[in-house]
Amino acid sequence: MLRNLSEFFTRFTPQNTADDAAGRSHTLQLATAVLLVEVMRADADHCAVERSALSKVLRERFALTDDETDRLIELAQLRSTEAHDLHSFTSLLNEKLSEAERQEIFESLWRVAYADGRLDAHENHLMRRLADLLHIRHAAFVGTKMRAASDVKVGDG
Repeated sequence: MLRNLSEFFTRFTPQNTADDAAGRSHTLQLATAVLLVEVMRADADHCAVERSALSKVLRERFALTDDETDRLIELAQLRSTEAHDLHSFTSLLNEKLSEAERQEIFESLWRVAYADGRLDAHENHLMRRLADLLHIRHAAFVGTKMRAASDVKVGDG
């Protein structure tokens, strides 16, 4: 198990992936996964439904197998706990993705935040911070939030 995680980690480290397209893709996947993990962990009681939403987003967005998704989440959780801030992840996404692609990711972040049917104050605060870091305009902030909220019955706080 540790060997598999180590091999997976090697695939996602920037120094090993800087020159090839697949490597850049893996690095973007990891950056996205870290942000999704941060949103999942933002409220005090992150639950199975949020973890399920996180898995679904990653599987669908990056066409990953269940095993690849699980390993990416493990790695993202590890990188999330080691990170001092989110700037390194968001700056990579800002550099490599278009505004439309960043908005798609942002909507996915909302989907994880709303997965349990409510928006915790900590989740809302983190989403506002991420909007600033990802250069999401206010109209897109509101639009992505409304689309994600419409998928579930939502009650604030």
